[in-house]
Amino acid sequence: MTKKRVTFLTGTRADFGKLKSLISITQSKPEFDVHIFATGMHMSSRYGRTVDEIAKSGFENIYSFINHDDVDHMDRTLAKTVDGFSHYISELRPDLVVVHGDRVEALAGAIVGSLNNILVAHIEGGEVSGTIDELIRHAVTKLSHAHLVANEEARKRLLQLGEKSETIFVIGSPDLDLMKPEMLPDLEIVKQHYGIPFTDYAVLILHPVTTEVRTFHRDVSVLREALEESGFNYVVVYPNNDLGSMYILEQYELLPSDRFKVYPSLRFEYFLALLRNARFIIGNSSAGVREAPYYNVPTIDVGNRQNKRAKGPTIRNVPFEKDVLLNTIHAVLQSRPERLEDFRPFGDGTSDRKFLELLQQQDFWKISHQKEFQDIQ
Repeated sequence: MTKKRVTFLTGTRADFGKLKSLISITQSKPEFDVHIFATGMHMSSRYGRTVDEIAKSGFENIYSFINHDDVDHMDRTLAKTVDGFSHYISELRPDLVVVHGDRVEALAGAIVGSLNNILVAHIEGGEVSGTIDELIRHAVTKLSHAHLVANEEARKRLLQLGEKSETIFVIGSPDLDLMKPEMLPDLEIVKQHYGIPFTDYAVLILHPVTTEVRTFHRDVSVLREALEESGFNYVVVYPNNDLGSMYILEQYELLPSDRFKVYPSLRFEYFLALLRNARFIIGNSSAGVREAPYYNVPTIDVGNRQNKRAKGPTIRNVPFEKDVLLNTIHAVLQSRPERLEDFRPFGDGTSDRKFLELLQQQDFWKISHQKEFQDIQ
């Protein structure tokens, strides 16, 4: 096989965590020329300028692009990303563009790749939720040629969307590749690095729900009050920079610093070490339905951002109601979840190897750029 040039597009710390093992394993092989287009939250000082973490991970050929200055206009962010990525690939001419998930950056990558007759691979399509993310994710699916999904349920959804079965590959969720305990840093090293004094703590990650932005300010205030009244300690991570994120950041400024340690971003493996040892995670992050169950850490999933996503026995879904939130927090703190070693709905931590094997097959590169809708028989 002739050497293939592969470009990974990443716009957030979260999707970089999903792509990291895939980038690493392809960069280590001489048959691939790997490049990274870093944009979105990676370029924001407010969110920790995580493009620096990409470089610290030992990756090469990193191209940085600032695609936004106003979180209230996701459509403008999309337009800027399309323009920037289009100029980038016109110079680079990759053989494959790899995008992940449901962000506008992924949508931009799929648009540019497909319109320039470049093979586009979409990681973790076929998921469901209750927000604008789902619209973007399915749009990315229709603009992509190859689909690398987390499980059989996602594969079936892509078949419903009219995708060809021979273009859908179940590889699991790539972040699990990095989650094995032996691959994580020591908890005390992590605490010392970030100045976390707590023995017992929970993790808080709350993202805005763009379709509910008119009521979201009230919801965030209710959650903040419940967390303060719970009397527990929390490691808090900034939200995604979507419409409504300022409401969350305004409430975080009101949190008492003795029990709440707030961070714009955490290095992915460091975050995993903190999550693995947390008493629970609360908020509406996908980490609560993906990573936390892997470690048997209880999840208090608030609101409907993760509506219809995979649920498990360690996950409790609650509304933005203070009494319900407080009762659930106290119930979780008084119980310990059973060990559920066989609960693995998102793979077995070998996504990188499956990804590499796929790219090493000649047939993968023969996937047609001309898509045809497949009716369900």
